[in-house]
Amino acid sequence: MVDRPGRTLTARAVLVTCAVALVSVLVTALVAVPVAVRAAERRDQRALATQAQLAAELLRARPGRVRELAGERLVRQLDTQGVTIYLISGGAVDRPGLPAQLVNRVAAGRDVSGRRPVAGQRALVEGRALPGGDGVVLTRRAGAGIWRQVLRGLWLPLLAGLAAGAVAGWLLARRLARPIRRAATAAARLSAGDRSVRVPVESPAEVADLAYALNGLAAALSTSEGRQREFLLSVSHELRTPLTAIRGYAEALADGVVEPSAAADTGRTMLAEARRLDRLVADLLALARLEAVDFPLEPVPVDLVGLATDAGRTWADRCVSVGVLFRLEVPQLPVLVHTDPGRIRQVLDGLLENVLRVVPPGAPVILAVRPAGADPAAGGAIEVRDGGPGLTDEDLAVAFERGALRQRYQGLRKVGSGLGLALAAGLVRRLGGEISAGHAPEGGAAFTVRLPGILT
Repeated sequence: MVDRPGRTLTARAVLVTCAVALVSVLVTALVAVPVAVRAAERRDQRALATQAQLAAELLRARPGRVRELAGERLVRQLDTQGVTIYLISGGAVDRPGLPAQLVNRVAAGRDVSGRRPVAGQRALVEGRALPGGDGVVLTRRAGAGIWRQVLRGLWLPLLAGLAAGAVAGWLLARRLARPIRRAATAAARLSAGDRSVRVPVESPAEVADLAYALNGLAAALSTSEGRQREFLLSVSHELRTPLTAIRGYAEALADGVVEPSAAADTGRTMLAEARRLDRLVADLLALARLEAVDFPLEPVPVDLVGLATDAGRTWADRCVSVGVLFRLEVPQLPVLVHTDPGRIRQVLDGLLENVLRVVPPGAPVILAVRPAGADPAAGGAIEVRDGGPGLTDEDLAVAFERGALRQRYQGLRKVGSGLGLALAAGLVRRLGGEISAGHAPEGGAAFTVRLPGILT
């Protein structure tokens, strides 16, 4: 993926840090410049007071015509320093601009110091009284050139702040972008099929969390794909078994090896294997479509007692044929639930098929129905229990995972394709119910399906 300017982490970090530096410099300037201006004005005020005192002493020492000549010389000297001098003689000022109150105060023999409006502008004023109603007043324009000087000196710290922000942003972005780029590379390798990739865990905490998440994802994908491979191997074996039988009998019929008297038995065997193959393919399709929106469900009010009784008639005969004791336990009153009767019958058939595969001759198989609570609206439960070898606590934790029990017990006892329990669990959950596995009092396994009641 091509990085676009301004969209990379580095570019954004540099921009943010530069913006922070700029704002910091400007805020500092807003606070510092007025303080600097006031300090400069206080300095100018003190300098102006010193000049006014010297001018007053000079004029006081040379009365008459000498005073006028000295005054002219003072005017020229102070003008070069940006200071305007006003001479007061007999209560009258030599030039306009000073406020009348200020002139009268100096002529009355009182000194003046501070800021006053002079010639319509704010100015620093230092006035000193002389004998005989005379006086001298020095003025300097307040803040003249100070703002310009301060602002002129601001560009250097501003540039320094921006440069520091850019460098800090670049270093920070490199520090943050390195683990993120490493994680992106790892994710790309994961998407390409490499499940051995791992990301080193490093600070800060958010980067460490990202590394943990990617490593966990890689481990989960590896485990999931391993289970899928084992599942496909087991399913392919289950598919190959009936196909091999069908192909063998078909070749025998084609070659004329099968006697005419045995043709009917051969046909029944092929039909049974074809039905077994069809059931396996149907389970696979149902599992594939289980989470799809188009998976057909038709929930209606259903009496579990009647449904279990119908199923019991079919499975009682099958149990008798293999020497297993079948028992039906149902209450006298109906147990009403809101579910899809066809799908629940599919769940029951799958559970009973699974049980009948492992239960030894002479052991019991129980199909039981009970209400979920005293309130009829609480729903009901169906139990399938057996007296077979049962399941361990570890088995119960993975009983409804595809192929988990097959992988554990293949070669130790009869196992199926590993689809039945997973399909039953998926169907029950889609119907809004719950399914659980446990230990049966008869010594084997117990599978319980709880279904919601009818809402009134």
